[in-house]
Amino acid sequence: MKITWESLVPSCFKGENPKPKAKEIKVVTKQSSFHRISISDFSASTISEDLSISLAGSNLYIFTLQELKVITQNFSSSNFLGEGGFGPVHKGFIDDKLRPGLKAQPVAVKLLDLDGTQGHREWLTEVIFLGQLRHPHLVKLIGYCCEEEHRLLAYEYMPRGSLENQLFRRYSVSLPWSTRMKIAVGAAKGLAFLHEAEKPVIYRDFKASNILLDSDYSAKLSDFGLAKDGPEGDDTHVSTRVMGTQGYAAPEYLMTGHLTAASDVYSFGVVLLELLTGRRSVDKTRPNREQNLVDWARPQLKDPRKLRRIMDPRLEGLYSEEGAQKAALVAYQCLSHRPKARPEMSSVVKTLEPLKDYKDISNMIFVYIAPAEVKEMCKESEKEDQKKTIKKENSPYHQKHHHHHLDRKHRRSPQNSTIYSEKALHKKLGPNSPLRNDFHRA
Repeated sequence: MKITWESLVPSCFKGENPKPKAKEIKVVTKQSSFHRISISDFSASTISEDLSISLAGSNLYIFTLQELKVITQNFSSSNFLGEGGFGPVHKGFIDDKLRPGLKAQPVAVKLLDLDGTQGHREWLTEVIFLGQLRHPHLVKLIGYCCEEEHRLLAYEYMPRGSLENQLFRRYSVSLPWSTRMKIAVGAAKGLAFLHEAEKPVIYRDFKASNILLDSDYSAKLSDFGLAKDGPEGDDTHVSTRVMGTQGYAAPEYLMTGHLTAASDVYSFGVVLLELLTGRRSVDKTRPNREQNLVDWARPQLKDPRKLRRIMDPRLEGLYSEEGAQKAALVAYQCLSHRPKARPEMSSVVKTLEPLKDYKDISNMIFVYIAPAEVKEMCKESEKEDQKKTIKKENSPYHQKHHHHHLDRKHRRSPQNSTIYSEKALHKKLGPNSPLRNDFHRA
């Protein structure tokens, strides 16, 4: 018997009453035992009459279109957050007035664009995966709406937006080294969770725009519309049509359509390279040989001197040189053209996690503002210098070359000397000064 979307999710199609009955349960209730379902289960099974029954145990809320209009102020332009292949996203706010027992919180509501690049199948895939998968580094799906042709999803709101916006926005403050490594580790943990699940998942669309950041820059994977269940049994890969984003997709997947967890690892390597260099995976505004980030940067990752030249200049040298070399080596391995040579994501996590705490900063510009006590010492030193200068002015040699000394005096400006080099301060403070120790600690 052929199963259609209409028979599986009857309330989502025209001709059906989109509003729930008065006594209908509005949240998918939790079951004592829960087996994760997938898209393949829908095509092969006859037990599902409604999506809410299929997702029993996921604790997803089923919203009406009218409810989502209310919380987004009718999808007001003032609440507009952005738009991707799925459709526009608006900010809203929900609380227990909307639904008893619902935690008061801001949400991001994503509306499927029927003319966009994704459709009902991708929407359903998102609901199925995020409705069942829970992890600190996966964005939380709170609920969904499926009325007639309308498809909407309500997620937890991520105030920092996407990594793409944070990393490449022209006038934003550059992400510091420790934050970049924190994001890389969080995203890696999300992928590792998917790959090592009891029923493995291949994300298939890992990229900077799909990594969302909370207020503390904790990374969470979003947009599971292209995700696939991994190979089972003796299968080595999943054969599927090639979908994804240029610059992030693994070369063997582009050539054969064979999808494996190693395909995600390659995509992770591209994002890690973006974090190191501050460059996009594909940038047509650059010279021809530099337009594809992987082709240009990968050969330089194993040489410390070349790596220094391709590091993001917006870091201004404020990064751990040893940490950068280790991260670059991880990226190099992830970007191998041989899928089997790429590391597993759990290994990537172990290697990267310590790097966010590295403190050895290279190429740091040193500026020391002298404290009051040091200023006083330096003033006394300046007075002594002035006395010596006066003494020299009375000498016959000085009178002969008086104009040279006047020239020097105009260049000195001792009154403004509040910034000193490390060597000068050491000399002025003396070997036993406690401030000298403070200086070292600073």
